[in-house]
Amino acid sequence: MHGRATPYLFLLPYLLVFGVFGLLPIGLGVWLSLHQWDFSLPNKPFTGLDNYLELFQPDSLVYGDWWESVRATAIFTVASVPLLVVLPLGIALLLNREFPGRTFFRAVYFAPYVLGVAVVGLLWRFLLDANLGFVNAVLGELGLPADTPWLTGTPYVWVSLVGVTVWWTCGFNAVIYLAGLQEIPAELYEAAKVDGASAWARFRHVTLPGLRPVLLFVITTTILASANMFGQSYLITQGAPGTETRTVVSYIVSLGLGSNDAGRAAAMSVTLTLMLALVSVANFRLFRYQED
Repeated sequence: MHGRATPYLFLLPYLLVFGVFGLLPIGLGVWLSLHQWDFSLPNKPFTGLDNYLELFQPDSLVYGDWWESVRATAIFTVASVPLLVVLPLGIALLLNREFPGRTFFRAVYFAPYVLGVAVVGLLWRFLLDANLGFVNAVLGELGLPADTPWLTGTPYVWVSLVGVTVWWTCGFNAVIYLAGLQEIPAELYEAAKVDGASAWARFRHVTLPGLRPVLLFVITTTILASANMFGQSYLITQGAPGTETRTVVSYIVSLGLGSNDAGRAAAMSVTLTLMLALVSVANFRLFRYQED
């Protein structure tokens, strides 16, 4: 009996942490979403699924703001994910070659990722300022328009948010790709060369199949991270112009903490989680289909 229980004893610390910091908050969030939960009021009446239904009723108080935030999140995700999947792969392919200073450049590309979102947000808010920012100053020296509203006008705000995010996080995906490239046997490339395969053919038939598990991880985690973007929008554009760049997470924070409407905010959180779960399942099924 002791032998059978030993694995569970080793798992017990993790299960306790996961239960307290994972399952318990999830259960509490679902419970909040079923109530009209105002932290400042003593009574929290049960509302059932009303908070969820309001997200799909055009005459509700939150319908317009909710779908505007969904649209902002979708724009950011669609614009950033392809760049954060393709660009780091190209960087990893270059850094996987033998050349002097390779280790230095690996560190350079990864360095921005160690910065916190507060540092990145404040740094780029200063650099992109329309009047005093370094970016417009450089553009002016080059004879280009020096009054571009990077933080207040469309489509420039999206260029700012996506560009900053790619600069900040592409190093992480590049390192993941690099680890995957080093696991592909060199013999496969040598055999492909002997068969007369071109560089593109070797990439298509050796590199990409060898990176399929890594691609699945990178694409899935990048989609989840982009859909949960908060800090860049909050610190760099502050949702401007108006609330056009206010993402779902930003709206949830504003509604739940700023307006003390934790019930509706929790319902939005659960809905976003279900949306992302469906996207993740679809991604896994797509990769499994390609593998089959």
